[in-house]
Amino acid sequence: MSSTELPFVPPANVLPKVAPVRVAEGERLRSVGLPGITLSIRSRPPARAGLPPALCVHGLGGSSQNWSALMEQVQATVDSEAVDLPGFGDSPPPDDGDYSISGHARAVIRYLDASGRGPVHLFGNSLGGAVCTRVAAVRPDLVRTLTLVSPALPEIRVQRTAVPTGLLAVPGVAGLFTRFTKEWTAEQRVRGVTALCYGDPGRVTPEGFRYAVEEMERRLRLPYFWDAMTRSARGLVNAYTLGGQHALWRQAERVLAPTLLVYGGRDQLVGFRMAQKAARAFRDSRLLTLPEAGHVAMMEYPETVAGAFRDLLTDAEAAGGRTGAPDGVAGMSSTTGAGS
Repeated sequence: MSSTELPFVPPANVLPKVAPVRVAEGERLRSVGLPGITLSIRSRPPARAGLPPALCVHGLGGSSQNWSALMEQVQATVDSEAVDLPGFGDSPPPDDGDYSISGHARAVIRYLDASGRGPVHLFGNSLGGAVCTRVAAVRPDLVRTLTLVSPALPEIRVQRTAVPTGLLAVPGVAGLFTRFTKEWTAEQRVRGVTALCYGDPGRVTPEGFRYAVEEMERRLRLPYFWDAMTRSARGLVNAYTLGGQHALWRQAERVLAPTLLVYGGRDQLVGFRMAQKAARAFRDSRLLTLPEAGHVAMMEYPETVAGAFRDLLTDAEAAGGRTGAPDGVAGMSSTTGAGS
């Protein structure tokens, strides 16, 4: 096999058994079989019946566990679910091996259509933010509101700290990286990810760090782990180069749903400078900036993000349940959070 070829990934029905995914107290995890994909869905029962549905989509290398803290915070507001994208978390690889932004978006749309839960309050982080932007643009009937935490939308000048992640898309780099890091422990890997993604790694509790190490150990046993990472990174880079109606920024302009944008001042993966551009692109948007947050504000400051989402929901309901302003950015407002 040449260095430009990706490794063979066995079919889902012959994958080795690994440790079960952690399910926090009060959460449920179920598997949903759909044409071409099997998705793992994490949920937290709402505080009462009749609350509107929500769906959360994680970023590159993440999983539905990334939304546990936020789902707990909005339990009295929405009926929350979080999906493991194909090849991540507890979801096996897609049958067609498509890890593009469009492929992930199709998986989300397929689930929403099959479950009948739409329209939902849609949440996305990083790669998941790009996926949710595409979903909201092409299927506005499925989205009530859109909340994007550090969405991975195209940047002309990428931060140097984000370059290594982007390099995963280059043929052969994943293989070199795995060989170079084969002696790294799961704990070392988690410390590196935490330092990259958190504005203040000290906010991770000892219990949370232990759970993250256990999950890293589980993922490293999956034969498709690096394949899913590599192909998804490549899909994101490819999406950055698309023009016309498929360009992510063009699709952001087509989103009708009221949109909450959350950016962290210490984000090492998505430039903080992109916040104002995003606020201009999404026609009915509001901006929450958290100077002390990094790339995963919903994990670092779940109470603050939940509060901003509730404000978005209240204002949308006060406007008569509209799904988006017809023109311009009439709904745009800006809020700066203290990050605490």
